[in-house]
Amino acid sequence: MEAEDEQEAGRDRTDAHVARWSGVLPTLDPDIEGAVTRMQSLVRHLKRVWEQSLADFDLQRHEYETLHALAGRARHASPSALAVDLGISPASVTGRLDALEKRGFVRRTPSPEDRRRVDVELTDDGHATWLGALDVVGHEEYRLLGTLTAQERRALSGMLRRVMLRAEQPADEPG
Repeated sequence: MEAEDEQEAGRDRTDAHVARWSGVLPTLDPDIEGAVTRMQSLVRHLKRVWEQSLADFDLQRHEYETLHALAGRARHASPSALAVDLGISPASVTGRLDALEKRGFVRRTPSPEDRRRVDVELTDDGHATWLGALDVVGHEEYRLLGTLTAQERRALSGMLRRVMLRAEQPADEPG
């Protein structure tokens, strides 16, 4: 009941967290703590939705990532290109492709340009499974961020870009 009262008043769980810690840490910036805590909570929430989506579509995380990488390359790629995209060894890609091929999600064919090479293609079943799992998370992202106007979403994205640019700099680099 208390959580419902806070939501109706425009307060979320983070507001109580910030209030509690502000009394303990007098130098705590409530806006920074609130923003970081909310971002962490949002990421945890979306991760739970994603994990449930993978379970619902009977996918392991590494299977989804491999299908995702293939989909991002217009459904065709070489195993070496997938290894680079996924940041794994070519031998690991072979193992993943073996399992996905058994499930009917990918097909390996000789390259038309070089018979020594193999091309990997995302099948219609693989594409449908990947897209189904992706859509679940996408719908939740739109549900959450749909509470903002298009202008607010653009502003939020821009502000987070600035924060990420700083995060991508070495800590000792002047900013």
